[in-house]
Amino acid sequence: MRFCKFVFVGCLSLFSLASHAETVKGLYQVREPVSSQTQEERDQATQRALDTLVLRLTGDPKAAQSPGLAAVRKDPQQIISQYGFDAGPPQVLKVDFDPATTEQALRRAGLSLWGANRPSILGWWLNDSAEGSSLVGDGQASAAPLRRAAQHRGLPLRLPLADLSEQLVATAPNLEGTEATPLRAASERYNADALLAVHAHEEGGQWQAKWHLWLGDQKEAGSVQGADQAAVADAVMLAVSERLAPRFVVKAGASGEQLLEVQGMNLEHYAALGRLLEPFGVRLQSVDGDRILYRVNGSAEQLRAQLSLAKLQEVPAGQAPTPTAPVQPVAGAAPTAVAPAAPTPQLRYRW
Repeated sequence: MRFCKFVFVGCLSLFSLASHAETVKGLYQVREPVSSQTQEERDQATQRALDTLVLRLTGDPKAAQSPGLAAVRKDPQQIISQYGFDAGPPQVLKVDFDPATTEQALRRAGLSLWGANRPSILGWWLNDSAEGSSLVGDGQASAAPLRRAAQHRGLPLRLPLADLSEQLVATAPNLEGTEATPLRAASERYNADALLAVHAHEEGGQWQAKWHLWLGDQKEAGSVQGADQAAVADAVMLAVSERLAPRFVVKAGASGEQLLEVQGMNLEHYAALGRLLEPFGVRLQSVDGDRILYRVNGSAEQLRAQLSLAKLQEVPAGQAPTPTAPVQPVAGAAPTAVAPAAPTPQLRYRW
């Protein structure tokens, strides 16, 4: 009965994740700036859109030049569902790629894919210019280039309110520091998976930025430059995407199958976890009380990275539940069929 309830609710509704990971909207739509609507300009913009999408889905800057994508590069129309021009400003070519056909083409090319469910990022972004220093806040005009850059690179970006208390915390020394401690308390109310700290400044007509990223106990850092704020924002988001993607990409058929047991399941957890594990070809194997066994495709490292987004705790091997002892036959009774032993999961987690 419980199995039926899980499946019924999982089919009818999707609950919010117990973690704060987000499903990126418009992942397969790419907007590329154009100077005109000529055929030549459209063809060039379509090629750029294809390159942007492949990088967005793989995190690999060399993936678009893969020999396995030669046919798609020659004729991108085979994976495009529709396109059109937006007058702007700026004027852009909007290309909608078909998700299923695109994914098939990339997997046939042997490329690793990053699913649409990605860690939410809280961006602390401080701009220094001739007009002064300002923390970019949600709803401000200065947030628009950041949001466009995050969408362009396939990242779910959140921005703080940038109220007075947050301005006192998000100073240049704190944003350029190697530890996230000064920002963590101010970040708690936004419930994001990762923290991104950026200090951008204008110098000699160019924009430069130093950035730090924290996700769990892992951290990344780098510096970029660009002609203007939009360019430096895109460069930061591109760098962040390339650092995050290797932790979550799933190689088709290269990692083998894993048995994953999750304890403490309920209806909400079931729906949320199904969405989180979708890139791994998740298949439900069995249900035993509040324990569910899944069969998934992927390495243990990839699964651990993905499950960390749901704040699940891994169960050490020594704490695995003890299998139920087999029933001993009664003397003189007719022999009964012995149930096969349950498969042993490679990974065990609990909520």
